Amino acid sequence: MGTTQIKTFTIGELSSYGSVKITTIRHYERIGLMPEPPRTLGGRRLYDARHIGRLNFIRHARELGFTVEEVRALLRLTDAPELPCKSVDTIARQRLRAVDDKMVGLKRLRAELSRMIAQCEGGRVAQCRIIETLSRKSFARA
Repeated sequence: MGTTQIKTFTIGELSSYGSVKITTIRHYERIGLMPEPPRTLGGRRLYDARHIGRLNFIRHARELGFTVEEVRALLRLTDAPELPCKSVDTIARQRLRAVDDKMVGLKRLRAELSRMIAQCEGGRVAQCRIIETLSRKSFARA
């Protein structure tokens, strides 16, 4: 009976498979999102399919706007698959609320920019309504 050998990857290959920069992988290792991989005698990192899966999870979660701490919490939950997913649902709902709040703010921002542009008469900068508006009033955040 032979031993089963696990396919390993270099950090460059992991970077390619995960569509992230090598510096990002090292950062995730430093902050504990990615586990430290074993190293060769020469100090080269050796990654396997589990690292690819975890990196893809982190990248996708970050693309969806989850904070590093939210990703950390989600990863802890993935490490305990027997737990109910209520905690995962709570984290996702909080992220959705944050996205909704940001959309409200962006709509206000858009309306203010549209109003300023509509007032522009296309003359000289000295009489520019956009410059005048920016100079006299700050955009109200709510």
